[in-house]
Amino acid sequence: MAADPGKLDRIVADARRAADARQKGYREQALKIYPWICGRCAREFTHANLRELTVHHRDHNHDNNPPDGSNWELLCLYCHDNEHQRQLEASGGGLKVGAGGTAATHSPFANLKDLLKR
Repeated sequence: MAADPGKLDRIVADARRAADARQKGYREQALKIYPWICGRCAREFTHANLRELTVHHRDHNHDNNPPDGSNWELLCLYCHDNEHQRQLEASGGGLKVGAGGTAATHSPFANLKDLLKR
């Protein structure tokens, strides 16, 4: 029996639609609950630039969407990216790990000054 070549495409499309619908739901709720101000840098938003204001899940679980908004905070794009980068680095995900499972310690430019003198 041959596999349906469009099945994977349908599954991916359904998953994207579900994620979009979920995101719209909590985003709209958060924008009604909270003032349109970034929770970190205090930048204010209007209808003209509201697309740059994101909903951040404090526990990083996008499925945890209590109706009171207690797991959300509004952050501008820049602060939201920064928050996720900080979380990644705190978990050790930001380190470059070598084949042996340890952090890389080689510094390729350590003696650059000496090389340039030659």
